[in-house]
Amino acid sequence: MAEINQQYDNSKLVEVHEESRWKSRPVLYVRSVLVNLAMYAVVYFLAYLIKYDYNNFNINHWFAKSIAWVLAIKMIVLYVSRAYRNIGYYATMRELRSIISDACFSFVGIVVFSAVGHSFGIFDYRLPLSIVVLDMLLSVVARGGGRMAQRFYKETLKPSLVKPDEEDEPALLVGANNLGAHVANVINTQRNVGFRVVGFLTVHNYKVRMRLGSLPVVSKIDNFTAAANKMNVKTILVVAGSLPGKTFRELYDTCDKNGFRLQVVPPIEFLPDRKIPIRDVDVNDLLKRDPIELDADKIHELITGRRVMVTGAGGSIGSEICRQIMRFDPKELFLLGRGENRIFFLERELKALKKEGTKLTPIIADVSNAERIDGVFNVARPEIVFHAAAHKHVPLMEANIPEAVRNNIYGTKVVADASDRYGVEKFVMISTDKAVNPSSVMGCSKQMAERYVNAVGARSKTRFIVTRFGNVLGSNGSVVPIFTKQIQHGGPITITDKRMTRYFMTIPEASQLVLEAAAMGKGGEIFVLDMGDPVHILDLAKDLIRLSGLPEHAIEIREIGLRPGEKLYEELYFETERRIPTTQEKLFAAEHRQFDIDVVQSQIDELLGMTAGPQDAIRDKLRVFVPEYKPTILSPKQ
Repeated sequence: MAEINQQYDNSKLVEVHEESRWKSRPVLYVRSVLVNLAMYAVVYFLAYLIKYDYNNFNINHWFAKSIAWVLAIKMIVLYVSRAYRNIGYYATMRELRSIISDACFSFVGIVVFSAVGHSFGIFDYRLPLSIVVLDMLLSVVARGGGRMAQRFYKETLKPSLVKPDEEDEPALLVGANNLGAHVANVINTQRNVGFRVVGFLTVHNYKVRMRLGSLPVVSKIDNFTAAANKMNVKTILVVAGSLPGKTFRELYDTCDKNGFRLQVVPPIEFLPDRKIPIRDVDVNDLLKRDPIELDADKIHELITGRRVMVTGAGGSIGSEICRQIMRFDPKELFLLGRGENRIFFLERELKALKKEGTKLTPIIADVSNAERIDGVFNVARPEIVFHAAAHKHVPLMEANIPEAVRNNIYGTKVVADASDRYGVEKFVMISTDKAVNPSSVMGCSKQMAERYVNAVGARSKTRFIVTRFGNVLGSNGSVVPIFTKQIQHGGPITITDKRMTRYFMTIPEASQLVLEAAAMGKGGEIFVLDMGDPVHILDLAKDLIRLSGLPEHAIEIREIGLRPGEKLYEELYFETERRIPTTQEKLFAAEHRQFDIDVVQSQIDELLGMTAGPQDAIRDKLRVFVPEYKPTILSPKQ
């Protein structure tokens, strides 16, 4: 599964990791049940001792008569709250809140059961309220104290008992916070990692010269070189996604100029109970913006227990959307695509992520085959549809205009109509910034598709949503794999124009944006990720050369001129699209311009009827239907 370079809440990540751990090792469940039973029995016994004093306590009193059903109520509460899956090492305030909540629910259950049993003559006694209160308080102390004792052992005692390997290289870790403390502890208590954290770097000046656990905070990240040299440190560690892209890039430049090696520690969910795969910096780390943070609760509400379909599931974006969806336990996930090999391998991959309640259904179909798509929807009855099927390569669509019409425009119409006809709750179309003031057939086709989605949504109960984003790093045929291959062959790297800029995002970020928009959208919106500053293609090429371990001058960068359909600068909105505020800081929205369904339908029918004719005629007709379409370079006459 693709790595998600994103800053998450630690407890949520632990929960994801522990889910698979508990499934694969049921003995942990049994052990946890037995430990909790023993603990609660002792706690209940102590409540009676405190209440009645040792000399006045009679084992045959209410204690013996009630302990079985009291323990049963407590274990039911633990089962419902899934508390048996929690591990003490990650004791936090969230964990304490959960412990108090469990104790309160148990208290209510015991009081109610005791009162009802006594009222109906089931019991010849009614538990004193003081006993139940004492039991509740002691339960909180026992569970909370046990968790903190485990954490104290892991973070304080165990590191002091572990002698570091002599070959471990000293390193400074960026992040003087709870996340940094935990990562440093995991690194320093595991063997064969290759590094030993000897201190922290921080972004906050007031933390310098303080200590985090047993390790010092030695410097801010913008002036650490003197302190690092004094400590004989040559490696700086940073947790993936813990720094904004701009700050990470500045840190990388500082390390590069001063002879330090910057290494990336995977996100926290990859750390417990396994060897830590510390890696080199890659281009995903150098994005010039902050990482996005998902509203996991909203996405859970949208996906969990629902029938979800992804078209174009075998593609770069479609397959990652499927991976992300699997995190939220859909009832059934339909993998629709026309490339059987990609769907075959994707299904095999997702089976490893599948939970017991989720069903995977692969479907081989072409979105432009209306009869086939209607049959698929009639049987599948999806509740949520993510439409990622599209031709995306600009030069190829310039040379194959009929396919752009059939797949991108008509294929979208077919899937949108089926979603409307079969009562899909939400339809989310994956679009592109190239649809704004398009200069290419591909961009123009996506603009026409956006228009139809908007028009059909205006009269449908289905909520139609558009997500629009820039170039995706690492996707099939994108610029990064092309540049990387050119570097491997010794160059040259070919760029179209040194002035060209593009907005970039990673495949996981693009997929997360789609899910966030789906959860947030009410219908009729266009969602766009705040992608920060656009990146110069020339700078990207230089970054990739340096990340390959070579000096910039080692690989020639050759300018070859714009290709058909390309433009120097991409845009994210039309001027006439009204902006809408959202609750997600990094997600912007715009209200789509209104288009009449009959007009758009007529235009699509006319374009479809021209696909057997000359390509230039289709291009000319697109210029009529989309006045903003201004081809950069026209292809030769066909």
